[in-house]
Amino acid sequence: MSEDPVVPLTFLTDERAVMETPDETTARLDDRSRWRRPYRPGPYRVGAAALLMLLAAYVLFAGVIIALAGPLKGAGACLALAAVLIALALRLLRMGAWVSERGVRRVGLLSTTTLPWRRLASVRTTQQPVKWLGLPRTVQGQALLAVPLTGEPPRPLLTDHNADFLGRSEAFARACDAIEAWADEYRR
Repeated sequence: MSEDPVVPLTFLTDERAVMETPDETTARLDDRSRWRRPYRPGPYRVGAAALLMLLAAYVLFAGVIIALAGPLKGAGACLALAAVLIALALRLLRMGAWVSERGVRRVGLLSTTTLPWRRLASVRTTQQPVKWLGLPRTVQGQALLAVPLTGEPPRPLLTDHNADFLGRSEAFARACDAIEAWADEYRR
């Protein structure tokens, strides 16, 4: 019996990483000027984005049927709705805390806030009431807070009850440690 040839699945990898030498890949990953999220999106966030993408697929399919059967206005409305759903799903996946040598960035669903490291007094983990999955209901939990030098109230970057860390306390601790390490390195 002969072995099957190895077929590279380049669509599963980063295109640049396939063409780069190991030194180039390491240099790109070590580039601290790029914004990066020091943790993976959680299962609730990924699941919600997948459901939005599924809904967008159904809406696109409905738009094709409407375009074939009748007025193009309805098809255009379906296309616009699908585009909004896809944009919402992608934005949902980008939400969270991102770090670079320039500062920490809090990406929300509709807004993004960047805090330069030099304007932060501290980044610390604390026990406090936090929102459960971003809903109005609060529960007792942990939050990673960015405390500005200006005396403004601390801003929560992460909580242990958001869509990334609900039920994943070890991942929350690792993410907090990583962001605190970035803050310690660049706040000086």
